[in-house]
Amino acid sequence: MRYLLNLLLVCISPFAIGQEYTSGIDIEQKKQLFKKYEDSSDIFYNQANLVKSIDYSIKTLKIALEINEPKYLHQGYRKIAYDYLSLMDTISAKESFDKAKNYALESSNDTVIGLYYMDAANYSFLIDNDTKKAKRFHEKSIEIFTRTKDSVNLLKAYFNTILTHFENENYEEGMAYLNAASKIENGINDKITKIALHNLKAEYYIENKSYDLAQTQINNALELAIKDSLTYDLEISYGLLVDLYEKTNKVSEASFARNNYDKYYAINSADEEAAKKNAAAASFQVNQFRKEIEAAEIKNQLQAERFKTRAIINYILIGITIAGIILFAFFYRAYTRRKELVRLLQEKNKEYLQAKEESENLSKAKSKFFSTVSHELRTPLYGVIGLSTILLEDKSLKNHEEDLNSLKFSAEYLLALINDVLLINKIDANSTNVEITSFSVKDLIKKIVTSLEFMKLQNKNKIHINVSDEIPELLKGNVIHLSQVLMNLIGNACKFTEDGDITITASLSKKSSKKAMIDFSVKDTGIGIPKRKLEAIFEEFQQAESINYNYQGTGLGLPIVKRLLDAEGSQIYVESEIGEGTTFHFSLEFDVVQVKKEKKTDSISNLKDIEGKRILIVEDNRINQIVTRKILEKDKIICDLANNGKEAVDSVSNKNYDLILMDINMPVLDGLSATKKIRSFNKTVPIVALTAVEIEEMRDQIFESGMNDIIVKPYDAKKFRETIVKNISSKSTYTKKATA
Repeated sequence: MRYLLNLLLVCISPFAIGQEYTSGIDIEQKKQLFKKYEDSSDIFYNQANLVKSIDYSIKTLKIALEINEPKYLHQGYRKIAYDYLSLMDTISAKESFDKAKNYALESSNDTVIGLYYMDAANYSFLIDNDTKKAKRFHEKSIEIFTRTKDSVNLLKAYFNTILTHFENENYEEGMAYLNAASKIENGINDKITKIALHNLKAEYYIENKSYDLAQTQINNALELAIKDSLTYDLEISYGLLVDLYEKTNKVSEASFARNNYDKYYAINSADEEAAKKNAAAASFQVNQFRKEIEAAEIKNQLQAERFKTRAIINYILIGITIAGIILFAFFYRAYTRRKELVRLLQEKNKEYLQAKEESENLSKAKSKFFSTVSHELRTPLYGVIGLSTILLEDKSLKNHEEDLNSLKFSAEYLLALINDVLLINKIDANSTNVEITSFSVKDLIKKIVTSLEFMKLQNKNKIHINVSDEIPELLKGNVIHLSQVLMNLIGNACKFTEDGDITITASLSKKSSKKAMIDFSVKDTGIGIPKRKLEAIFEEFQQAESINYNYQGTGLGLPIVKRLLDAEGSQIYVESEIGEGTTFHFSLEFDVVQVKKEKKTDSISNLKDIEGKRILIVEDNRINQIVTRKILEKDKIICDLANNGKEAVDSVSNKNYDLILMDINMPVLDGLSATKKIRSFNKTVPIVALTAVEIEEMRDQIFESGMNDIIVKPYDAKKFRETIVKNISSKSTYTKKATA
């Protein structure tokens, strides 16, 4: 029953009693201004324009604080409370309702107290779901408005009471109040309330199968609503008419009513959607105004102190000597009180600035911590992955191939975990790398699938790649973000599927001469995800548990996917059934590259050209020295070792090298400083950074120091060799235009 959606609108504007602080006007002018702002707030509230409604509600409350009378203060806090309810900020709403209650009781005004009971009933029913308490408050508001013969507010009290009973399916009790409301509605010029009462009667008669009476009430409601094009009421009336005709088997009439209902439902849904869109702006607005309200309350306290001061001054003048003493004491108290309030405001501002500075420092410390930890973890992982790769290439250890693959997979999994944590930290700090390059969708997907080969074989899965021929051969965009998204989705599919199929699809959604929209999907036949977990899986450290599968991950993969796609202006969608599998799909737009893709030459084919070349390995970690040396010596490259930057400088000054592999963090002399010294007397030898540092933080420093290229540890052995071949083959005088 959609009456509840409009319940707050019905009951917030019953008392004719809103602005920035005013000066130079008397109290009566302030009350007139209060009425003006209050009326404006009601208009925008009924139009679901929360931004402007809240703006005028704040102004209403501020001027109420200036008037400083309980009746006006009650109405000011009451209005802002309903705005908070519209934003579903129930805590702030309750605070404001409590303040309104205190001023209502202080006012000793029956109308104000009756409104308080009406508010309490609505809050108990809508927020606390306490029907019994709501009914008690309804009865109190009805009793007060009956006693004061306030027919306008009495009709609203009846209306709210009827809604409470009908929503709890207490139709007979609700009808008793409906009959009472009918006796006074003719004397009230409130068309919306009259229409609502006709619709409520129709609902009651339909429930009791009195269809002719229901038809009459609906006709009355439609007649009134059509005159003023009241779309919300028309939607309700036609909805009741559909229900009536369906229950009386009037098929054609029901179809006609349904068409009208759908028409007004669409109109109202569009209005509600617009209201939701400005709710975020309204919420921000309330948070900004909250400080102003607090400041207004403090100023009101100061103003109250001044009023008291004036009254006491008059009394002191009459009391001669005693009055003089009292005057002096009170002024001193008022002064110290005002000074204390000003001091408190200054302290609050100072605390805010200090907290902001501490937050920024903590963020910097966090980033530095992650960078340091990543280096310390990647360095030993380089040794594990490198040695396992070397051992896998040793044919004499064929019997241990499965164990070595498991060892390498575990190390690579740990590396992926480290990278996931770092990526989450980067996304939180808005410092993810944006690398716009040209790429082939088909080649990129094949490359990612190849990197997951061991995981695929471990769970006995088959991976199918379907890339539409309509997709342009070359696209241009953020290939790093796309790679990370696909790597996480395909990796998840491999983890949670055993002896099944994984299908990766890329299709062309739409294309122009310059742009192409590509639809991606990753589908598996794995364990599936429970419906109740579909939302939670995109939250950090969440997994979709299953009693039939014991895999436990970090819960970072899908949150990373969602955040990366958010950064690209896209969304991730998921469809899943337990035991039948899961499908993730998303769309991204890329630039179309008009030139044909150049065929790549395999740099590994040039390995024989570098046999016998001499390379200096500058590395302080003994294990990493062994790994790098073994990989190079396998390709018949001569290797020298330097334990720090100083030894490297001495070696290069005494011997010619075809390439230098330079670590960054080393004792005695670090890699950056060592490179600068070498470049002072040798411009030609290629120097490649071989480092486990977080590269995005040091890329500029690395190239500025004089290095030609970067290899991040741990690395893929094939890529490592390709980089060595590329830099030795293209050996030339160093310039600062070198790129990674």
